[in-house]
Amino acid sequence: MNVKYSKIFAGTMTWGSWGKQLTNTQMVDLIQHCYTNNITTFDHADIYGDYGNEQLFGSAFKEAGIARENIQLVSKCGIQMTSGRTNKVKHYQYDAAYIISSAERSLARLQTDYLDLFLLHRPSPLLHPEEVSKAINTLKEQGKIKQFGVSNFNPAQIAVIEKEVKVEANQVEFSLTHLDPIYNGTFDDCLANNRMAMAWSPLGSYYREDTAQNNRIKQVLASLAEKYNADESMLLLAFLIKHPAGVFPVVGTANKERLVNSLNAAAIDLELQDWFLLLEASQGNEVP
Repeated sequence: MNVKYSKIFAGTMTWGSWGKQLTNTQMVDLIQHCYTNNITTFDHADIYGDYGNEQLFGSAFKEAGIARENIQLVSKCGIQMTSGRTNKVKHYQYDAAYIISSAERSLARLQTDYLDLFLLHRPSPLLHPEEVSKAINTLKEQGKIKQFGVSNFNPAQIAVIEKEVKVEANQVEFSLTHLDPIYNGTFDDCLANNRMAMAWSPLGSYYREDTAQNNRIKQVLASLAEKYNADESMLLLAFLIKHPAGVFPVVGTANKERLVNSLNAAAIDLELQDWFLLLEASQGNEVP
């Protein structure tokens, strides 16, 4: 990858109407806090906040007093919702004209000239790789995006696109409670093709659900907390970061302390057997 991203991405999905409903002042403060603590990559999607978050962030960033070249902006396109737009059915749209217009809308709302990374948000059964290639090549030639990737695509779906244009990144759901990418070839594909791997929902269901799986994980985390001088969330992220694909967690919290702790997790190098203790706790059985 040619662009330097921070090891932790600040996920903005809940900053607006879908969550914290931060005021402009609060968002300016949070952006500055991230930057001061070396979290310089901000993850967006056009749909966040019913298509409203990017504009809120753009206004706040303009006031934050940070040079554009010192941060990285990621956004996604392709999901057409029935809230925030006048669609009659939720669907995906990936014709070249729409991809280009989506990128340009994101640029206008974020008040920037370029996106560091632009992703197709979800795979569509009606996706034409030629249309994607036409759009991405145009956007790159015009300097409106630096890199192109996908989100929630499997290796076969990426291979179809790569008939026409290089896919440089894939953002998928991955956590200690959702291990699919390490078994379904997703991260093998990232390693084999020098594709950046990103993980959304990196803490999984750990704090949301009282399950046998989470109780097993909790016991192991308790045994490791003192050894690594780390809290549960830091260890959950350290598990992801240790994977050879070099996973970048997209952390959705707007809590300042948790953001800093998330970055500190990148400095934790779990010992081999400790990593497998956590894997075993997640799966409920030892490896074969």
